[in-house]
Amino acid sequence: MRWSDLENEPCPVARGLSVVGDRWTLLVLRDCFRGLRRFDDIHASLKITRHVLADRLKRLESTGVLERQQYSTAPPRFEYRLTEKGRALYPVMVSLIQWAETYQPHDGTPPYRFHDRETNALLDPVLVDRGSQVPIDSRHVRAARAQGADKPL
Repeated sequence: MRWSDLENEPCPVARGLSVVGDRWTLLVLRDCFRGLRRFDDIHASLKITRHVLADRLKRLESTGVLERQQYSTAPPRFEYRLTEKGRALYPVMVSLIQWAETYQPHDGTPPYRFHDRETNALLDPVLVDRGSQVPIDSRHVRAARAQGADKPL
């Protein structure tokens, strides 16, 4: 099965992976969240072939995660900006960073920390239920389809 075939699966994990399910796509998004917007800057950061990067950027654009905006007419040059759909992936990126820092730490490298952009206060991000503010944990939460679906996640 190809990645793009997953976009029609009933499973939301499979559908999400159809958009961001390979390593280069997530690293492109990482760079976009770091403020990189131009092809050459992302290319220099990732050091992957131009073909692979172009393919991932086209896929992210076609799925509405990034939008291409022209910033120069002579010659025509474009940059890639996160859309609302793309920015909504930030909590996923934060969760992945936290997971990797906890369970796949890199010796000799200081861990990532999250800071408020305005106050620079140190943040401790956690996924919580909006109503109760209780942290989401697989031991206490079950995901199931609406309307009495039997298959939990």
